[in-house]
Amino acid sequence: MKKYNRIASALLAGVMTTGVLAGCSGKDGNDANANKENGNTNVKTSGFPIVETPIKLTFFAGKAASAPANWNELPVWKEYAKLTNIEVDFQLTPAESLAEKRNLVLSSGDYPDAFHTARLSAADVMNYGGQGIFIPLNDLIDKYAPNFKKLLDSQPEVKRGLTMPDGKIYSFPTFYDPDFKSVLIGTKLWYNKAFLDALGMKEPTTTEEYYQYLKAVKTTDLNKNGKADEIPYAGSGYGSLLEELKGAWGLGNRGSIHPRVDMDPSTNKLRFIPTDPRYKEVLEYLNKLYKEGLMVDNLMTIKGPEVNALLAEGRVGSSETNSPHAISGVTIKDFVGAPTLKGPHGDQIFSRARSPLIDVGAFVITNKNKNPEATVRWIDHFYGEEGSKLFFMGVKDVSYVEKPDGTIDYTEEAKKEQSKFLSWAGGFYPAMLTAKTFKGGESTPESMAAAKKVEPNWPKEVWAPFTYTQEELVQFTPISTDLNKYVDEMTAKFVVGDIPFSEWDKYVSTIQKMGLNDYMKIYNAAYERYKK
Repeated sequence: MKKYNRIASALLAGVMTTGVLAGCSGKDGNDANANKENGNTNVKTSGFPIVETPIKLTFFAGKAASAPANWNELPVWKEYAKLTNIEVDFQLTPAESLAEKRNLVLSSGDYPDAFHTARLSAADVMNYGGQGIFIPLNDLIDKYAPNFKKLLDSQPEVKRGLTMPDGKIYSFPTFYDPDFKSVLIGTKLWYNKAFLDALGMKEPTTTEEYYQYLKAVKTTDLNKNGKADEIPYAGSGYGSLLEELKGAWGLGNRGSIHPRVDMDPSTNKLRFIPTDPRYKEVLEYLNKLYKEGLMVDNLMTIKGPEVNALLAEGRVGSSETNSPHAISGVTIKDFVGAPTLKGPHGDQIFSRARSPLIDVGAFVITNKNKNPEATVRWIDHFYGEEGSKLFFMGVKDVSYVEKPDGTIDYTEEAKKEQSKFLSWAGGFYPAMLTAKTFKGGESTPESMAAAKKVEPNWPKEVWAPFTYTQEELVQFTPISTDLNKYVDEMTAKFVVGDIPFSEWDKYVSTIQKMGLNDYMKIYNAAYERYKK
């Protein structure tokens, strides 16, 4: 479940850097136009080029392992430089050392014009913004970012999630079109339709039917090889399945951005999910699957590529994965998306729903930037359809083609080696992703159909990330870090049976002693700001 702790880890990073940054800048960060005196003021508010006189900008950028090694030579960025009259020098840092290098650069005072794909947490954004190192963007967005302003006006939860406690917006995010449910979901629960047909079973729609299906897979030679080698469920860890199942017990009713906290319908107050009695029931269900051998043997250690290999062998009855039919290098057939499962109390919530605000700190502009207006115009293009198409598809007739029916698709060369043309691999990018302009696995008919099945059970309200003041973070971060670590450890032990459920009350009592009341008090303060 480590991936669900990204918010807590990021909060810690924000607090750790506060003292270092206090001496880096004397600016109060209130005037984005303070940098304008020496800059190019002849910036168009619409159309191209953005500036008549060419300018150069330097961006610090995080590079995922799957992304190209040199963005400056990619056709997409060369084309955009010609279009805008703005040449960008991308200075890349590997994702695995990104946080350390980013913090060193910022604390040195010798930082670039902007940070692109830099994986900044909300705490980082608030911290550096409050120090005046990242400039506030509210006025600049109003004047120079028509695409992004339209997005904020139409998606109030995104604006709430981006607005820091001081009332300012300091960053441009990763944004997923809320109508593109397949990509918002990401990892999905899939059934092996060939197995269901062979068993004469319908697609499971309840947790009990799902259990019975997994049992039938285990006890039937469905691949006809004379061996008992069928695997009822395969996944890398139990985390995704846990998040999937929470909604069948009425938990996670505000989506997956806040995996520990939702709204208790009986009190209409915030609830800490890991201490709720129904969370215990979810873990008991998972434990039953595990101890009855209905999950892959090496559940806790198996990696994604190994799971994909098992799917390709036709041995797996169900899996949590992204788009099995669209995994590069393997051929996986017969899998269909699962509906939202109904639980024993009648609950049926798709708890893995996500807010369209995916990554708060995908792009920020620093106070070293002498051309903030032009930079805002530069980044704003990627929050409109044409810019989104450029970012994800590249240059027409170079990396993508338009078909007679108006649809677009990658060229054969781009399909084989996308890294020669585009930089978005690995995520955390500042851009708007839509079904029209993105042709990854989530946009395939199978994934779109899978998303359609769960859409009726989408929560009525899905929370974006909350933001915290510096004073709150000093107290909240250590409590959050300790709580998350303990919950992760104990959840794993409950699932695999290392700890009996007779220890549940002791587990809950320990969490309470670790500062749960203070944690929830601060969480509630952040929620109240978010509502406003």
